[in-house]
Amino acid sequence: MRVHLVSDVHGAVEPLRRAGQEADALICLGDLLCFLDYFDYEAGVFGSLFGPEAVARLVQLRTAGRFEQARDWSRSLWAGLPDARAAMDEAIDGQYAELFAAMPTPTYATYGNVDIPDRWDKHAHSGVRILDGKVVEIGGLRFGFVGGGLPTPMRTPYEISEDAYAAKVEALGPVDVLCAHIPPAVPELTYDVLARRLERGSSALYDAIVEHQPALMFFGHVHQPLAGRYRIGRSECINVGHFARTKVPYVLDL
Repeated sequence: MRVHLVSDVHGAVEPLRRAGQEADALICLGDLLCFLDYFDYEAGVFGSLFGPEAVARLVQLRTAGRFEQARDWSRSLWAGLPDARAAMDEAIDGQYAELFAAMPTPTYATYGNVDIPDRWDKHAHSGVRILDGKVVEIGGLRFGFVGGGLPTPMRTPYEISEDAYAAKVEALGPVDVLCAHIPPAVPELTYDVLARRLERGSSALYDAIVEHQPALMFFGHVHQPLAGRYRIGRSECINVGHFARTKVPYVLDL
């Protein structure tokens, strides 16, 4: 059985469609939406609504770590729209409609930190299984899925408390393959060499790996990691993103 894995899709519809080809199943580890593209200022929700110059200013503030000023700038942009909520909803629903339509049957998906869970059921077709804190059998192996991210100064849409996240990890129990959007709390896996900062990793994921030793652990979230692979005991931890840039899925033969 051939499984393709992706994470951090960020609006890459056609590459996502191609990623499902020649695969018996697709696993998507979240961050489907593209709110802000750090490489293409005309792309994403912000680019389409506010233009490249406004996005360039927002990127500049965020990369400098000036998050409060970035939020103030973002608020000023939204305040300039006649109906900000309607504009946001239209842009989000438009992306999700295209992205879920591009997913093959079967697809197993969990949320990223920039995703909006209550919009997924509206757009996911019958061949997409949405999994968060749940286990499913794929190719005779137990795959456990944990979605979302932990609190950060960025305040992205699906950040949850450490306790809530740990509860989802604990609910999985022993699995053969552990899948999450964020990595375990290992500096080599959480440090982004381009952003020059540590992203949030999960100590609950790390503890579960140490305790249960799944054969594989897949994640994304860190776009330019210091290390794309890392062993914790017998477990091989692998970053399968940044799909929006690589456009190439990770191939797992079971």
